[in-house]
Amino acid sequence: MFDNKMIVPDSLENVEEGFAFQARLPYYRGLGLSMVEDLAVTIDGEAVPREAVLLELRGRRWTLEEMEMEYGDRWNFGEKARVIVCREAPLTTGKHHIELAERLRISYLPMVPTTRDAKNLTI
Repeated sequence: MFDNKMIVPDSLENVEEGFAFQARLPYYRGLGLSMVEDLAVTIDGEAVPREAVLLELRGRRWTLEEMEMEYGDRWNFGEKARVIVCREAPLTTGKHHIELAERLRISYLPMVPTTRDAKNLTI
């Protein structure tokens, strides 16, 4: 329902670690971070390895592996988090196609849904 709002427009930037963009959780209740099973990022058609993705929320950072054991913090609906992709080279100036897939464990659903968004963002 809110999947087309996951990637925040005009949020792509080069950072010390590689590049980053802002993202939202599409689930209307928000979730504990341990219930966010995966954040899969693709940049210009190239899939980013899971171990290269970090999530930053309210000044704290987690790897996806660390999020699996984070029971004390949550990602609220509408709250913007920063998705950081660690890589050696920064992105070139211009447009880039970003795809984000969020796999969320929702307590009352019998399956683990994956929501997807894709946008062309410019640095």
